[in-house]
Formats: sequence, structure tokens, C-alpha cells
Amino acid sequence: MSLVSNKKAHLNYEILEKFEAGIELLGFEVKAIKNNQGSLEAAHVGVRGGEAFLLNFDLPPYQAKNTPESYDRVRARKLLLTKKEIKYLADEGGKKGIATIPLSIFLKGIKIKVDLALARGKKKFDKRESLKKKDADREIRREMKH
Repeated sequence: MSLVSNKKAHLNYEILEKFEAGIELLGFEVKAIKNNQGSLEAAHVGVRGGEAFLLNFDLPPYQAKNTPESYDRVRARKLLLTKKEIKYLADEGGKKGIATIPLSIFLKGIKIKVDLALARGKKKFDKRESLKKKDADREIRREMKH
């Protein structure tokens, strides 16, 4: 069950490889995510000092009046990955044209997880081609129904 998703990820990027990671959150951030708040549109993953962080993830407070005044909506949130995975993401993400992006945030049991992907940005003509293929598939399914 996806709580927050990056709807434009599949349009703007060609997904090469997927990962699953835990995320370190504060209590009121967990409540906000479970309330389907947050935006992954500009979010990406950065690796610094042997640790992976989710950057530019905009997460509004669950209850604005009960949130500490020092709360930063787009702070870097630590991702929980193995050292091997972090090294792999750092090596692959450092290549030209490759980015590590979050696809969605979901519940797995009682834990909140993030779906990450190594992705390559699509050019404008690739996006048009994807949309044409999607429309054609929709037409085929519609015809098969009738």
C-alpha cells in the first residue's frame, strides 16, 4: 500500500534498478506520512560520508500548531541501507546521467519503507514515445473488453 508516490518518475526517468530502504523519521513525520502527506517530486538520494540521505523530500507537519518551531520540512532524512548497497548506490549514482530517485513510500508491516530506483533521465522524444505506447496499450485493453 503506497502512502506517498512520485507519479512522474516513470514518465521522466527510465528505471534501471530498484531498491528498498528504511527511513529514519520523527514521530509526527510518521503520522503525516500515514495521512498521505508529502511530495517526492523534487526528491533524490545523496550519499555522504558512507550514509545515504533522502534530500528535498517535502513533508509538511501533521499538526502545524503542535510542531516544533525549528522543524525543517525538507531536511535530509537518513535512509537505512546496508554498507554494500550504499557503496553500490554511490558508485552507480556517480556515473554520468544516472540518478537515484525515490519512487514511493509505503508500509511493510508496521515499518515505513522507501522504494528507490537507479534511473536515467528521458529525453523529450522518449517521453512522447512512452505516452504513445501507453495510449496504444489502453486502446488494446479497451478493444479486448468489448
